[in-house]
Amino acid sequence: MNNWSISLANLQTSHFSSQKHDLVKIDEFLEHPSAVIKNTFLQKFAEITPQYPGVRSPLPQDVCEAWLEQLSPLLEKTFPPTQPASPNGGKVHWAMQGWYSIVTTPPEQLQPIQRLPHIDGTDPDQIALMLYLHTTQHGGTAFFRHKSTGLEALTQDSYPRYAAALQQDVKRSGLPPAAYTTSGEPHFERTHAAPGTFNQAVLYRGNILHSGVISNSDPLPADPKTGCTDYQCLFAPRGSPRMSAHYSLSQTQPLLSNRAGPPKSKTP
Repeated sequence: MNNWSISLANLQTSHFSSQKHDLVKIDEFLEHPSAVIKNTFLQKFAEITPQYPGVRSPLPQDVCEAWLEQLSPLLEKTFPPTQPASPNGGKVHWAMQGWYSIVTTPPEQLQPIQRLPHIDGTDPDQIALMLYLHTTQHGGTAFFRHKSTGLEALTQDSYPRYAAALQQDVKRSGLPPAAYTTSGEPHFERTHAAPGTFNQAVLYRGNILHSGVISNSDPLPADPKTGCTDYQCLFAPRGSPRMSAHYSLSQTQPLLSNRAGPPKSKTP
């Protein structure tokens, strides 16, 4: 476990877009990144969800517990729950899931839903962490505004309106080309991008529209050392009814269909 130690010494908090979304950036997050990367080679990767354009493997539970103990005060301070985790309020107890992740799908093989910005769920109390462990030409994480609705973050209430508007967008101007979204055009505009430098972690609310900044001209090998490798984690207040309704990495169900319900989720 010592190799998995993290440091919050190089932490910065900021806001982005006119809607003032909270963003945390932590440089030199892992104290021993090389040792952690070696551990990645030992994992059995597989396609876990149809939305993610690559392969994943769960992070060890003891790693999640150790990180959670250190990150919980930061989560509660920077991303206080919009609703109390218990009827009587009090201290928030967080739950966490995490994955090793490698983007591997060539741009020309992307499904329509993979060419669009996505969300991790409609619960604003679900917090995402991205830890970038690659030295490729691929970037970090970009955030977007949906042009026709002006929405940047989706909730249970706003999701049906967003889904209906997006389907109308596609009817008017067609699907985006088979490529990873960079600017967000034609249906979105980019509001901010985290650069995703090596061993940098960023945290944000998972219901904000976002996407990985993936180069459409560089290779995407399924190799933890040379590929677009990162660790993705989700946090939510433990025992919250809203967590039970939304907490997962299911991202976005096929929006470009006749269904307009919010992303389905499961508890960890």
